[in-house]
Amino acid sequence: MQTTRLQRRRRLFQLGFFALFLLAPALNLLRFDLHESQLWVLGQRWSLGIGELIAGRASAAETARTMLLRGFLPALVLVAGFLAVAWRWGRLYCGWLCPHFSMVELINGLLQRAAARLSLWDRERTPRADGRGPDARWWPAFAAACVIGGFVWSITLLSYLLPPAEVWSGLLHASMTPGPARFLFIAWAVFALEFAFARHLFCRFGCAVGLFQSLAWMANPKAMVVSFERPRARDCRDCTPAPGSACDAACPMRLRPREIKRRMFSCVQCGQCLQACEHSQAAQQRAPLLQWQVGADALRETLRQRGSITLGTARAVPPEAGCADRAAEAG
Repeated sequence: MQTTRLQRRRRLFQLGFFALFLLAPALNLLRFDLHESQLWVLGQRWSLGIGELIAGRASAAETARTMLLRGFLPALVLVAGFLAVAWRWGRLYCGWLCPHFSMVELINGLLQRAAARLSLWDRERTPRADGRGPDARWWPAFAAACVIGGFVWSITLLSYLLPPAEVWSGLLHASMTPGPARFLFIAWAVFALEFAFARHLFCRFGCAVGLFQSLAWMANPKAMVVSFERPRARDCRDCTPAPGSACDAACPMRLRPREIKRRMFSCVQCGQCLQACEHSQAAQQRAPLLQWQVGADALRETLRQRGSITLGTARAVPPEAGCADRAAEAG
């Protein structure tokens, strides 16, 4: 199916970017060396010319020009391009590239196998796509993923600040200095606990990168959204494995894909709800009820959602309330 191929492509993007995240410091693709106060970008030393100015080898005007061309302009272009993508497609980086979200999905899957839940705080079970119940044998795998994931993140972030060879040599020979050692073990504990207990909360409310993507996406009524074919809402009752909520169970961010856009604020455009809907409706030999819309189609969906809210609000107000309001105005 089309959505299955889409998910395979997304997994390849995630794996590729995760590998880049791990290898970038060792290859000097991107890191900041605290010992030398030196930024490395794409294998080259990246300087703003301040050292040249202090040494007297460059004038203030030359240094200002270097800072503009090598500092402010590249940062501006990068931020503008990133927000432009978010403006049109939403949190595409989160759902397709972010190494943290890749860990979130992995741990979600392990916890769902162990306890039929996507979070330790969930009161209700989230059924698996294959219909199987919880299996306690997956608990060690869940715990190991949290611990190992926390270690990988802490050691990788440390290698973005210190030479990777020094970090790994100090770790393997137990010769790491106190400062880096404290950073490593504190970060390890924080990330392990976050992966175990608060990974969804961090993605939704604690990540500045995701927050600014969501704000840009919400500001554009033509941005890509998941649209729901409401005239066929009754078909949701027959979906599997969870009647009426197969798409809800598939969402790794624990959102409800059939909701209006403002309630999908932290949607990462992973497309898993579309896949669940397509598979469920295909079993009933029906077309899916969820699909991505962008541009004019997305605008029509947004306007339709607003109309539904207005209509629902109007129906919720009893006639007596309107008569009382008019009588008060007349008085």
